[in-house]
Amino acid sequence: MPSKQIRKQSVSVTRGARKRDEDSGTDVGEGTDEWAQSKATVRPPDQLELTDAELKEEFTRILTANNPHAPQNIVRYSFKEGTYKLIGFVNQMAVHFSQVGNLIPKDSDEGRRQHYRDELVAGSQESIKVVTSDTENLEEEEEPKEGEAEAEAEAGSQTDVPAAAEITEKVIEEELMAPVQPKERKLTNQFNFSERASQTFNNPLRDRECQMEPPPRTNFSATANQWEIYDAYVDELEKQEKTKEKEKTKTPVAKKTEKMAMRKLTSMESQSDDITKVTQAAKIVERMVNQNTYDDVAQDFKYYEDAADEYRDQEGTLLPLWKFQNDKAKRLAVTALCWNPKYKDLFAVGHGSYDFMKQSRGMLLLYSMKNPSFPEYMFSSESGIMCLDMHVDHPYLVVVGYYDGNVAIYNLKKPHSQPCFRSTSKSGKHTDPVWQVKWQKDDMDHNLNFFSVSSDGRIVSWTLVKSELVHIDVIKLKVEGSTTEIPEGLQLHTVGCGTAFDFHKEIDYMFLVGTEEGKIYKCSKSYSSQFLDTYDAHNMAVDAVLWNPYHTKVFMSCSSDWTVKIWDHTIKTPMFIYDLNSAVGDVAWAPYSSTVFAAVTTDGKEKKGQEVQKGPAVEIAKFDKLLNLVREVKTKP
Repeated sequence: MPSKQIRKQSVSVTRGARKRDEDSGTDVGEGTDEWAQSKATVRPPDQLELTDAELKEEFTRILTANNPHAPQNIVRYSFKEGTYKLIGFVNQMAVHFSQVGNLIPKDSDEGRRQHYRDELVAGSQESIKVVTSDTENLEEEEEPKEGEAEAEAEAGSQTDVPAAAEITEKVIEEELMAPVQPKERKLTNQFNFSERASQTFNNPLRDRECQMEPPPRTNFSATANQWEIYDAYVDELEKQEKTKEKEKTKTPVAKKTEKMAMRKLTSMESQSDDITKVTQAAKIVERMVNQNTYDDVAQDFKYYEDAADEYRDQEGTLLPLWKFQNDKAKRLAVTALCWNPKYKDLFAVGHGSYDFMKQSRGMLLLYSMKNPSFPEYMFSSESGIMCLDMHVDHPYLVVVGYYDGNVAIYNLKKPHSQPCFRSTSKSGKHTDPVWQVKWQKDDMDHNLNFFSVSSDGRIVSWTLVKSELVHIDVIKLKVEGSTTEIPEGLQLHTVGCGTAFDFHKEIDYMFLVGTEEGKIYKCSKSYSSQFLDTYDAHNMAVDAVLWNPYHTKVFMSCSSDWTVKIWDHTIKTPMFIYDLNSAVGDVAWAPYSSTVFAAVTTDGKEKKGQEVQKGPAVEIAKFDKLLNLVREVKTKP
C-alpha cells in the first residue's frame, strides 16, 4: 500500500529532525537576553523639567454625561397657556456612529427558514465526518493483517468510502427538498400584536381640581288641607274655561293660520334634526370647493396692478372681484354694509327699500369671502333694514334699524331667525325710519348700549338690561327760529330730521348730528335741551358726518348738494370744500392717513351697452336743475 508507506516515512522524518536538534544542542530561545536587560527612558529635548511637588500635584476633572453642544435655551409654544415657555429638560444624548442594518427577526418566516437551513447544513457536515472517521477505523484494524489480503482490503476501502458519501448526499437532498414546516408560535392576540420596547419621556402627573361655592339652600315646609286642594282645582278649571272662550272668539281663518304655522315649525324641526348632523362638514367642504373655484380672483385681489394707470391723469381703474347675491334678496336694495371688526373676511349686508311707496320686507345677510356663492347667515324681517352696526368686543351681536322706526339686535350664536331684542311701540320706538345705529361703550353697570337717530328728531340711547331694551331720549332736534305761538299761549317747534351722527373718538359725551335741513349740531349726552354749537353746513340734507380718526378737532361732512366739507369743530366755517358735481351719498376717512378720504356719488358708472344721453339739451337741463336749487335756497325766509 503506497499511501501507508508515505505516511510512515513522513512521521519518521519529523522524529529524526527533532532528534538531530536535540543532539546538536542548538539554543532555540536565541535573543532572549536582550528583553531581560533594563529599559532606559528616552526624554524629548523640549520636555519641561518639573519638581517633585509639581509632579505630585493632582488636577481633578469630573466627567459628566451632559452634552456640551446641546442647546440650553430652547423655547416652545404652549397651546395650553398661550405663551412661549422655556424647556427645562434637553436631550443630552449624542450619536457618534449609526449604521442601517438588514437584521431579520428570528420569529419571522424568513428567519425560521434560514435557521432551518443552517441546522441542515450543520447536520450534513457532521454525518460526513462520522462516515470518514469510520473508514479510518476500519483501515487501522486491517493494518496488522497486511500480509493476509492486502488486495482485498484495498478494494474494500475504495468501494466503502464512495458508497457512504452517496448515502449522505441523498439524505441531505431529501431533507432539503422536504417542505419546511415552521414551528407553531403562540400569538399574543388575534391581531398578531408584537411587543417592542421603547424609551420615552415620562409625562409628569397633573391633578386638576375645581372649587365652587355650594348652591344656596332653603328649608320649606307646608301643610295641605282640603280647602287648599279645592282652591287649586277651582283655579285650574277657570284657566281651562278662559282658554275655551278665547278659542271661540277666534275666526276660522286665524285657527287655520295657527295650525299651518305649527305644521311648518314641526316640519322645520324634523328637517333640522337631520341636517344639523352634517351642516358643519358640508359648510367646510363648500368653502374648499369655492376657494378652488375662485382662486384666480383671490390672486387678483392680492397682486393685480393695471400697467395702464401710469398713462391716466388722476384716474384709475376698478377690477370687479367677487359678486355676492342671493335669490331671496333680488328685488331689495342694498341699504347698509358693515365689516366685522374681528373676522376680517365677514361682512353684513342690510336689504330694504328707500321708496316710500314700495315698502315690503327686509333681509339681513352675512357673507364671507371664503364662500361667495351663499351667505353664512340669513335673517328676514317684516320691515326694510336701513342701517346696521356690529359690536367691537362682541362681534356676534348685530344691531339694525328698520324703516318702520324699530331697532333690533340679532345674535349670530343662536340658530333661530328672530332677533333677541326688539323695540315696540310701548318701549319707545321711533315714528320715522331709523337712518343710523351705532354701538357705544358699556355703561357703568357693564350693560351693552347703542344709539340711534331718526327722522322724528330723536337721538335715543338703548340699553340691554336683562331681557329687555330700555330707552332714554338723549336729545330732540329742533329747527332754530321756527317756533310759533298759539293763541292759547303754547309754542310749536319744528322738529329737525336727523340723518347721521358720529361720536368723538376721545371725548365720549360729545357727538355730531346731521339733519335734512343741512344743519350740523354739536351735542352732548349731558344736555338734552340745547346744543353745544350749530353749523350751517350744507344747502341740502347731510348724508354723513364723520370725525377724523387721527386729528381730534377735525370732522368731515357730505351732502346731496354735491359738496364734501372738512371742518374744525372750534370754527363755524369749513376749512376745505370739494365740489364733486353730483350728490354725495357717503364719505370715509382712510385708516392709514389723516389726509386721505373717499367719497361715493350718485352718478354711478357707465355700464357696457348703456346708452348715455348727450347733447346741448341735456346739458341745458342739468344747468337749469342746478339753478333751481340755488333759487330755492335764496327764496327761503
